[in-house]
Amino acid sequence: MSTALMTDHYELTMLRAALRSGAANRHVVFEVFTRSLPPGRRFGVFAGTGRLLEALAAFRFAPPELAALRAAGAVDDDTAAWLADYRFRGDIRAFAEGEPFFPGTPVLAVEGTFAESVLLETLVLSILNHDSAIAAAAARMVAAAGGRPCLEMGSRRTHEAAAVAAARAAYLAGFAASSNLEAARTYAVPSVGTSAHAFTLVHPTEAAAFAAQVAALGCDTTLLVDTYDVAEGIAAAVAAAGPQLGAIRIDSGDLGAQATAARAQLDGLGATDTRIIVTGDLDEHAIARLAQAPVDGYGVGTSLVTGSGAPTAGFVYKLVEVDGIAVAKKSVGKTSRGGRKRVVRRHDPSGRAVADVVLPAYAAAVPAVPAAPAAAVTAAAPAAGAPSAATTFAAALLPVAADSGLRSGGARDRELLRPIVVGGEPVDADLVGPTGTRRAREHHGRAFAALPPTARDVRFGQPCLPVVHTTRV
Repeated sequence: MSTALMTDHYELTMLRAALRSGAANRHVVFEVFTRSLPPGRRFGVFAGTGRLLEALAAFRFAPPELAALRAAGAVDDDTAAWLADYRFRGDIRAFAEGEPFFPGTPVLAVEGTFAESVLLETLVLSILNHDSAIAAAAARMVAAAGGRPCLEMGSRRTHEAAAVAAARAAYLAGFAASSNLEAARTYAVPSVGTSAHAFTLVHPTEAAAFAAQVAALGCDTTLLVDTYDVAEGIAAAVAAAGPQLGAIRIDSGDLGAQATAARAQLDGLGATDTRIIVTGDLDEHAIARLAQAPVDGYGVGTSLVTGSGAPTAGFVYKLVEVDGIAVAKKSVGKTSRGGRKRVVRRHDPSGRAVADVVLPAYAAAVPAVPAAPAAAVTAAAPAAGAPSAATTFAAALLPVAADSGLRSGGARDRELLRPIVVGGEPVDADLVGPTGTRRAREHHGRAFAALPPTARDVRFGQPCLPVVHTTRV
């Protein structure tokens, strides 16, 4: 299906006028960035390029699309003829999917003619704003969970197409699995599912419901024990499955107290390996409050698929260069920085990230930046003889180039804006589909591990890395 009409009318208005004025063929650069993170957030997570590349391939104006535009009065004959041959033939540079980002840093740049590039604004922003918002919320929840698995269960709380995208974004940011089967089919996100209270209520007794589920799915299933009374539900669950019961789920009440009581009861019944999964309007703050409770996993729905209070990443798509000349907005509160740019992440010798540096694209050397406070850049000590996750990431993904602008102490720089489309063609077919999703998940894990430890704190705070803007070469 064509994605060409997943856009705004005003883009066609600009195209129609630019074709008339001659501006359509001017060579331009647009950049995507956010002016701020949601209040109290310490980082964002860039997500959606895999889906964007899929959508870009389908951005074509076939006869049905052109007929719809004519009916709406959005195009004249000349514009329709131009759109009939439309293919994006420019270049796109972007952060790797899963990369943490900070305010004021361009995360994606589109270069081409004005006409071909301006048409992509809404498509780019609608995908990146949604997926990055979900990924950032998911990453905070994973951090709060402290190694306990998080499960995405939000399909019933959002648009049906958004549910698939949300499941993908949550998975690449560290969630273990999703309840959404289309995400499993399209992106190979592991799927999970237990049962709802309706399943218990449709049976004559809770014991009969549990017996039916165990008979169908085996003892390793997860039984929902809070339809009536939790203690009685746990007793019935263990009676149905035996001490080999895989897990119980608690969906209501004081989850910390319920989990503590459940753990004691399960252990007393010999079900010492039975896991406790909690659900019920969880967000990263609720998960953090359960850190000391005997919980083995979290199911998250509404808060995740709505970005946990920040349903958009706040990205904008701004023109920064025309025919090699920097251009910028001067609007009060909405200024932009002209000229195409590089974004370089500076790491200390251990591989811990200390700053992002934004500089002109033609600059070869990276100016020195002030060191962050020691508490913010010191990695947790690895086990004896084992490299830290941050050090491993530095060794594998932070090669030192001759023009990297290294300073004393062995710091490393990493270019964040990399080509993903050249001449209209993706540079790597493995950036989309299940492989792209898996790669994004792996990259996120490594990149997040290299951030300062403050990134894992979900309390209200400031961005965990400074962003340094410079015009120095």
